[in-house]
Amino acid sequence: MSTLSRDEVARVAALARIDLTPGELDRLAGELDVIVESVARVSEVATPDVPATSHPLPLTNVFRADEPVAPLDRDEVLAQAPAAQDGKFLVPQILGEEA
Repeated sequence: MSTLSRDEVARVAALARIDLTPGELDRLAGELDVIVESVARVSEVATPDVPATSHPLPLTNVFRADEPVAPLDRDEVLAQAPAAQDGKFLVPQILGEEA
């Protein structure tokens, strides 16, 4: 027995601005029903003594420590740029706006 009707799938598709054919609505109603049933089955197994997890493997932070350092010299950086003007990078205009 399907818990999601074809009309509910059509409503969600309309909210997401997705145009689905009648065949796609029927197919997706069945596929989404399988997903809903699977989530319900997992919810039955989950108990308060089982901690929630966001990832099956433990994650560690791979970033280096954030330590303040002296900034780059602006003149040295601008000297390596293809073009600079008034102490800033000069880039081509792309949006068609007036300069």
